[in-house]
Amino acid sequence: MIKIAIIGAGYIACEHIKAFQDINNVEVVGIYSRTKSKAEALAKKYNINIVANSIEELYSKTLADGVIIAVSVSQIYIVTLECFKYQWKYLIEKPAGYNFEEAQLLNNYAVQNNIVAYVALNRRHYSSTSKLQIELMATDSKRIVKIQDQEDIADPIKIGHPDKVVKNWMYSNSIHLIDYFTFLCRGNLIKVSNIINWDSNMPHLVLAKLEYDSGDIGIYEAIWNAPSPWVISVVTSEARWEMAPLETLTKQDRGTRVKNQINIDKWDLEFKPGLRQQAKLFVDILHGKNANLPALNDSIKTMELIKKIYNQ
Repeated sequence: MIKIAIIGAGYIACEHIKAFQDINNVEVVGIYSRTKSKAEALAKKYNINIVANSIEELYSKTLADGVIIAVSVSQIYIVTLECFKYQWKYLIEKPAGYNFEEAQLLNNYAVQNNIVAYVALNRRHYSSTSKLQIELMATDSKRIVKIQDQEDIADPIKIGHPDKVVKNWMYSNSIHLIDYFTFLCRGNLIKVSNIINWDSNMPHLVLAKLEYDSGDIGIYEAIWNAPSPWVISVVTSEARWEMAPLETLTKQDRGTRVKNQINIDKWDLEFKPGLRQQAKLFVDILHGKNANLPALNDSIKTMELIKKIYNQ
């Protein structure tokens, strides 16, 4: 029996619990949150036996194999450092720090102490993402990967995030999209051209071109404080694929204007998309198997790319 502990008691912690409880021979054995009443409510709802008063107590009472760190962005660094004292395997909600520098500090600590931690970049585990990658394996053509982002600075303010998170909102939210460049574009990134620069005093439009030594090109467009959809498209000489919304996938072959829908897997309909597959991969790791789950260092590469695009 694989035992999982949860830190955090908000929406995303709840979604993780549902995903892990769906797996045979896996038990969510304990939960801890700074707001104990929320932890108690989740424990009651999902039949979790232990509600701990501290991270230390969570570790000693559960002896869990793995821990899910699902706390707010402003608390990720300090909570994860506290967790790193214990012999868990870690799945940390993104981002692993409110900005690049904080995430890098966390990663450096993990490297120096031989800690292996993973980051919950759940959009990598959408069935739409997986099926797009399978489709792309059939062609060696150069790729144009275009990502359309939309952010609104009012969102983190409404949620109640502290000022440091608000000012670095691209690390918390644009990471969902910018991460796609790191695995859809092949080869090494050789140049980022900032065509329209980020203006922190008047956020509106960001536009950047990414060039890779494979010949692949990435185009990033972000509309701030105005309506726009999240869209990812990949164009080769043979076809065009589009994720709009990201949970879906269509394919348009050369010579036609028809977009054919590619079916997604039931897990992404029954659970928060990507989380059930992500939970499976983490459990595979806890069983000692190899699994394609992004490590903390992988998320640092994405956050470094965000820094290059935004100069922030």
